[in-house]
Amino acid sequence: MRDEALPRLHGAGWHTRSLVGRDADEALDLARGAVADGVDALVVCGGDGLVHLAVQAVAGSGVPLGILPAGTGNDAARELGLPLRDPAAAAARLLAWQPRRVDLARAGDRWFATVLAAGFDAVVNERANRMRWPSGQMRYNLATLAELRTFEPLHYVLDLDGDQRQVDAMLVAVGNTASFGGGLRIAEGARPDDGLLDVVVIHPVSKLELVRTYPKLFRGTHVHHPQFARHRVRRVTVACPGIVGYADGERYGALPLTIECVPQALEVLT
Repeated sequence: MRDEALPRLHGAGWHTRSLVGRDADEALDLARGAVADGVDALVVCGGDGLVHLAVQAVAGSGVPLGILPAGTGNDAARELGLPLRDPAAAAARLLAWQPRRVDLARAGDRWFATVLAAGFDAVVNERANRMRWPSGQMRYNLATLAELRTFEPLHYVLDLDGDQRQVDAMLVAVGNTASFGGGLRIAEGARPDDGLLDVVVIHPVSKLELVRTYPKLFRGTHVHHPQFARHRVRRVTVACPGIVGYADGERYGALPLTIECVPQALEVLT
């Protein structure tokens, strides 16, 4: 995609500068430096991990973020309705320069754009990130099956805008947008411009029922399951011993985490 899309931007009159970091820390330093220099926009060519990195640089800065989808999941680009498999079309959308303000979620000084997973889904992410084969969505599917053999419901303490609850659940997810994991619409109905977070709780189900319900996540029809619950809040604290939260597909931090919605914190090119 880099060979096809980025020259289109330059050829259309954009004064482009390519930034390539040797690792995530260097890439973030380069992105922050570009934003501090007053660039017109920061455009990333990659998946949700690179979007996550870029968001740390541009959140609250007023510098728009453009995305050329080239990753495995591409959930941030999917939420924005960007072409996922057509580099030329994705570049054309950037050239149209249609800025849009969206919300971000934040815990401390770290931001995320899509969904934070904290439960069975986070455990699956841990395993999937250790796998070298296969690629794409199938890696996530195989990791799901592997973890399913031994997984048991977890005990959570939630603070939902000051309303504290204790629940046993298969997972808790905090959605600024609807999907994670390459199109799993865990927080179906979440909107990135409503000033709210969608806190999804999947109460205990049997392993067989979890397998039966899994395909429904791609359509968002799991929301009709009796063990599904949703809470729309501005701020949530999620606590569960031994669980690491994943956000935008990246290792985010050990629970407990206090997450707040920051309305219109990001300008994106759509």
